[in-house]
Amino acid sequence: MTDTSLSSSPLSAGPRTSLTLLGTGAMGTALGRAWLAAGHPLTVWNRTPGRAGALAAEGAAVAGSAAEAVAANRLVVACLLDDASVGEALKDADLTGRDLVNLTTGTPGEARARAAWATKRGARFLDGGIMAVPPMIGAPGAYVLYSGDGGLFEEHREVLAVPAGTEYVGADPGLAALHDVALLSGMYGMFAGITHAFALVRGEDVDLKAFAALLVPWLNAMSGMAHGAAERLESGDLTTGVVSSLAMQVAGTGTLLRTAGEQGVSAELLTPFLELMRRRLADGHGEEDTTGLVEMLRG
Repeated sequence: MTDTSLSSSPLSAGPRTSLTLLGTGAMGTALGRAWLAAGHPLTVWNRTPGRAGALAAEGAAVAGSAAEAVAANRLVVACLLDDASVGEALKDADLTGRDLVNLTTGTPGEARARAAWATKRGARFLDGGIMAVPPMIGAPGAYVLYSGDGGLFEEHREVLAVPAGTEYVGADPGLAALHDVALLSGMYGMFAGITHAFALVRGEDVDLKAFAALLVPWLNAMSGMAHGAAERLESGDLTTGVVSSLAMQVAGTGTLLRTAGEQGVSAELLTPFLELMRRRLADGHGEEDTTGLVEMLRG
């Protein structure tokens, strides 16, 4: 069961679902505020009790222990530091009959192991990857990727959609974390390029805000190459639809490196990718674009 479109739910008439939130750090507090604002009764717990004060002031009930918080509601959402902290917080809790939604950042393997752990203890399990920072919660553009028990997702979909849009990516509990990390990895690659670009123009007679106004639409336009890459990887034909061949791109990389040298800027953010491009070209794949580098990374 896969929901391929982001969805959020407007407030509906009738009683609101009550739920428990474990973890009231910056993200947990943002989630809690959204549920409270929508009228959902909320029980919260945090290892450091004082950090639950903001939500308590807005109407949340504060539990004295994680076990007490879990006992208060069937729907339990964890937003803690890491996977180990989830296990530690819930070690004394009775999870029988509970629906555990884990929004703690972790790896796919950790999510799969946590799902098995929760199932063994009598709970249904759903893992989530939050694609937002705390100020985005409750605003358009924020969404959470979910994977795991599809029945749990459908039953609680409306309440889960209050703080952020929802996208269910599959029954494998590890898929939300995998999507999360893959998307973040793409983000950091973009950050690397932005960092190098600003380093090149920094110190010159360049209006940095005006440069940013040029950089953002350029990156937006180039990001569309992901659609073509997906099509080529799925088809196995890495040459169809190529606009800028690997041979042509590699030929231009010398200019990038010489310019960095002239500007006194380290090329260390660029050289690993450029080296992969050269190796792929040397192996006879000049008619491809950079999509073939995916296969190189996978060995």
